[in-house]
Amino acid sequence: MPPHHLHDNDELHDHDLGLSHDLPTLLNRRRALGLLTGAGLAAALAACSSDGTSPATTSSSGSAASPTTAASTTAAAGTEIPEETAGPYPGDGSNGVNVLTESGIVRSDITGSFGTASGVAAGVPLTITLKVLDTANGSAPLEGAAVYLWHCDQSGRYSLYSDGVTNENYLRGVQAAAADGTVTFTSIYPAAYSGRWPHIHFEVYPSLADATRASGKLRTSQVALPEKPSKLVYATDGYDASLGNLAQTSLQTDMVFGDGWSLQLGKVSGDVDTGMTVGLNVPV
Repeated sequence: MPPHHLHDNDELHDHDLGLSHDLPTLLNRRRALGLLTGAGLAAALAACSSDGTSPATTSSSGSAASPTTAASTTAAAGTEIPEETAGPYPGDGSNGVNVLTESGIVRSDITGSFGTASGVAAGVPLTITLKVLDTANGSAPLEGAAVYLWHCDQSGRYSLYSDGVTNENYLRGVQAAAADGTVTFTSIYPAAYSGRWPHIHFEVYPSLADATRASGKLRTSQVALPEKPSKLVYATDGYDASLGNLAQTSLQTDMVFGDGWSLQLGKVSGDVDTGMTVGLNVPV
């Protein structure tokens, strides 16, 4: 099946993929209650708070931004990171192209395309560190697990799908977890596009071999990026529409994070000149 080419902001419209896709996504966790009671609508008036950090640097709440300190809100033993939609641009074979089976996908620097593609994503540098934890083993580091990570570019486009970058595969990559459970990617800060809070997608697999076969997936989830560092980044050149898009949504009204984000909110530190870092614990 040829790749399914969608417009930049169509991730908001997962319902376009059909009722069979909508029901598992919507009737998930506390969304069912929100849909029945209308509580989600009441939250639409809430705005994401800001902590007043200086405009030059930032360190925002969530999980830690380094392998040794990566920790978000402490979860009860056995608590797993929430399962979320992969959206319409996964590139894992579930919606068109399967980039996971391509030579070159296993890499730590995902700013550039690989193989026959040559594009490089511009934007504020971002180092992404996830720490995979085994909830069945006392939340010990899950050495050898593999993480496939992807996100949009500074214009809100997803490689392989969006107009203008269908022949690129940047901002996608796979890493195997080290002994301490960490994977690290060198990337750029993603945009905020219409209808979604700034975020990063990822899938966790039992091993690198499983990831590159796109089989045996353990978890699909997303990292939420805090408001304050996002505003700093979006004030820089290249993120033209992001400030406006960010102002029109919130974590409370986001289609993914609206029912809770404490285990998905990354901690961001750094500055726009030297680059940002974000970290998150990923209990599976």
